Amino acid sequence: MSGVKLRLKLLKLRWNRFLDEQVSRLRQWEREYSFYILFGKISFILLKYLFIFTLPFILLIRGSVYLHEKFSLYSWISLLGGMILAAAVIFIYVTLFRGKLSGRLGRQEDLSSSWIFSGLIVFGYCMYGLIFLSGTNAKTESVRQEYHRLHPILRMAISTLVFLDEDLIITDASRKPEDYRKMGLKTKSRSLHYVQSSGYAHAIDIRTNNRNFIRNFFTKLYFRLMGFNTLRHYGTADHLHVSLSSKDIPGGI
Repeated sequence: MSGVKLRLKLLKLRWNRFLDEQVSRLRQWEREYSFYILFGKISFILLKYLFIFTLPFILLIRGSVYLHEKFSLYSWISLLGGMILAAAVIFIYVTLFRGKLSGRLGRQEDLSSSWIFSGLIVFGYCMYGLIFLSGTNAKTESVRQEYHRLHPILRMAISTLVFLDEDLIITDASRKPEDYRKMGLKTKSRSLHYVQSSGYAHAIDIRTNNRNFIRNFFTKLYFRLMGFNTLRHYGTADHLHVSLSSKDIPGGI
């Protein structure tokens, strides 16, 4: 019996020694890679808050595009769906924040006021983006006037990007067949630059000249992630063509 106890003690000692060695190695590893661990933690926190901040914008635009393409809804109904999704996320944020401050969560009057507040934020943001485009973001005054003939979902995508890239310049939007002749190009019978049955043009051109590769890359990536079609091509000038699908031109870009 004493032999068994001795063996158990030896096993216990060896196990404790093994654990001590692993803890020591872990602490040594933490010391050696402390910078990378800290960098990883900070990066995770930043990405988390970036996701929280951008989620309403993503749902607003990507949600609208999804409703437009999946269900072929009317322009404003698709956008309204995206607005409701964005407002719902902001409502959750506001409700949680108010609940944390007051210590009470779920009171009817608080929920009602939070929902109204969230809806007004989204409505105000969309009204601004749909109506206003700075002259510095349009190649010419005529292009700025064409902005209001663009599909509302496309307008919201542009206005949101302008907040991040103030130097963005739209070189072309709504066109007519004769515009191609004026530019010395072959007239197209069908183009998403033309006004579609939705009542709006579904394409824009964005300047890429005098913009570095990184900015052009992320501009294209942004529109792709939001569900738009993109094409970098050389027409009258190097530009990025961005379009929203149209049932009038299936598969058109």
